[in-house]
Amino acid sequence: MLIIGIAGGTGSGKTTVVQQIVEELPADEVCIISQDSYYKDTSHLSYEERIKINFDHPQAIDFDLLVHHLKELKKGNPFEQPVYSFVEHNRTAETVTTHPRKVVIVEGILILTHPEIRQLFDIKIFVHADSDERLIRRLKRDIAERGRDLDEVLTRYQNTLKPMHLQFIEPTKEFADIIIPTNKYNTVAVNVIRSIINQKLSKNES
Repeated sequence: MLIIGIAGGTGSGKTTVVQQIVEELPADEVCIISQDSYYKDTSHLSYEERIKINFDHPQAIDFDLLVHHLKELKKGNPFEQPVYSFVEHNRTAETVTTHPRKVVIVEGILILTHPEIRQLFDIKIFVHADSDERLIRRLKRDIAERGRDLDEVLTRYQNTLKPMHLQFIEPTKEFADIIIPTNKYNTVAVNVIRSIINQKLSKNES
């Protein structure tokens, strides 16, 4: 089993990189785990209280559960991955059964901030895009997919996203084995990653 961590700021293009890697792998050989699924359960809070949470701080993530689940995969055991609702700012009652695969991709803005999780990654990738590009992508996504309005997204960006990025996310570049700039489609970097994956998988099988 090969566990790959893909980090980077919000709107940096992590999802695109994940898709490009996955496209080259058989569907039954790869699984994807999103850090977003591991936001802490906030059912005990009202909706008004939940929307005030700083979701870009490492404390918002249930890293203990994510570590436990990754260790279960390494043991060959499936687990139930939580499902998170960005509309309700909370976990749903649903889960997704996640099975061990040859390649496990974990993606999220804060995954390289946690030392124990970093140690579980065989390859650590940081996806970089400049701040203007990331803001534009975040605006489009949050308004189209998450029911936010323009003022809400801009306020959150100014008050939490930007300072949290500078404090927690940007410094994790130093832990990355590979840094991918995604202001444009980066075929070369993705091809390099695919080659590394194939090489490591061949090594594990031999």
